[in-house]
Amino acid sequence: MRLRGQQPKVHRRSDGADSYWYFRYWRDELLPNGLIHTTREVHRIGPAEGAEALTVNQAEAERDRFMEQLSATPLRQAPVVVSTDNPGTTLFGALAELWEWDYVEAIVGGKPLVAASTKGKYRNHLHKHILPRWAGTRICDFRAKDVLDWLQKESGSWYMMTDLRNIMSGIFTKAQEWELLPDTFANPIARVKLPKKWQIYERRILSEEETVRVLARIEDPHRLVCEICVATGARISEVTGLQLKHVNLEKSFIRIEQRHWRGDIDAPKSERSKRTLTVGSLAERLKNWIRTLSQNAPEAWLFPQPNPEKPMWDSGVRANLKRAARLEKCDFPGFGLHSLRRANITWRQEVGASSIEASRIAGHASTKMTEQYTVVQLNRQEELTRRIQERLAAAATQVRKASVVIPTRESVPSVKKDLALTSLRSHECDPERSNTMPKKQNGKNRKQKKAKPAIQVREGSKKAEIIVLLQQRNGVTLQELMTATGWQAHSVRGFLSAAVGKKMGLHLDSSKREDGQRVYRIA
Repeated sequence: MRLRGQQPKVHRRSDGADSYWYFRYWRDELLPNGLIHTTREVHRIGPAEGAEALTVNQAEAERDRFMEQLSATPLRQAPVVVSTDNPGTTLFGALAELWEWDYVEAIVGGKPLVAASTKGKYRNHLHKHILPRWAGTRICDFRAKDVLDWLQKESGSWYMMTDLRNIMSGIFTKAQEWELLPDTFANPIARVKLPKKWQIYERRILSEEETVRVLARIEDPHRLVCEICVATGARISEVTGLQLKHVNLEKSFIRIEQRHWRGDIDAPKSERSKRTLTVGSLAERLKNWIRTLSQNAPEAWLFPQPNPEKPMWDSGVRANLKRAARLEKCDFPGFGLHSLRRANITWRQEVGASSIEASRIAGHASTKMTEQYTVVQLNRQEELTRRIQERLAAAATQVRKASVVIPTRESVPSVKKDLALTSLRSHECDPERSNTMPKKQNGKNRKQKKAKPAIQVREGSKKAEIIVLLQQRNGVTLQELMTATGWQAHSVRGFLSAAVGKKMGLHLDSSKREDGQRVYRIA
């Protein structure tokens, strides 16, 4: 016997003068061909106003009696059997039924295998789109082009097309995993290649000024919920799933450990979604809000319904946010609570966070998803462009300044007292040294070396500063050179040896003082 566990939410509807309680539920019907046909039905409970009006508790009791009676009738006594001799003749609907009941609806250890939000999406796509077209198709009759043509006609967006294809592919994959289909069976959906991704709505966020104006039109607690979303980047399901035990006002952070979706409390979307988020200046706002709550136990909801035993639904927050955006004339197609999360991820990177930091704070599985959420705004582009232009202008100013020229050893005949930025031949600085290292002059027609071009040293540079220090009468120590340049010891020594001694041709004298420190100076 297969029974679908359901506990739909009771709603109140007003059609003119008529006001009544109702709920939606899934109705399963066993067809003559052995498949199960599932439809989404609406059941009217009773009046919500008038002399015979039902309270919400009475309406929920009536719902429970109806669902108990509905679940008492089994759909089938025997499980679906897939032919092992010729599996290609199996109807796709039979595999889809097994996938739905044994995977999507399965509960293991008291917990569902699939999150409630994902389960709702699977049910909707399966029974409204996939099964009406493919339930009676034999799996050997699937052709990639037929599936692709159907996807393009059926789907309203690229994301919906991807969801439908992935569900169908997952049904075949599970069948192979459960050994209902042989390993040699080729998944026909794997051949379906989707077209290039496209966006229905513009990737856009409100500016900081627009966000402030919109939030100013919303009253608490909906405003506080929106402020948490835009300040932390948390998903709306994560915010409405917060309990008081998840809030630390002393250290100004909240812990994301669960999410709330249409009355269902489940684990966050992914393992990385379990994270700690700082709330900054919102800590005082949260403290004032908690004081107004009727319950202050650790298990109490941070944002409860009028019935404090239940968490707030996000529908009211969405409606108020959308209304405020329309009043401020900054609403646009696709704007909603998720736009606040996109804004946080964008602004966080604009103020200096790396993509990895933004990804971890957002709870994304990878930085690729963070990239899709990031919007490069025109004002940010303008800021970056002006920074580049300012750097170019500064470089142009430096180029226009007169450069200080250091002649090579061939161009300076004698020692000068002011050697601030000049270079001398080493043997002219020390005649004794020149006598001990005579150059060979063999060969009558020996060509003389061409004079090397003067070495350019920019005025105010660290190189020029080192030369000035080396020309002091008392010289300069290694530590003083390190302090003046900010270089490490090995970098200073390398510059003295390679640049000053070899490239500039200066004779560098090195000696120890009485205190034991080595002093360098240009001799």
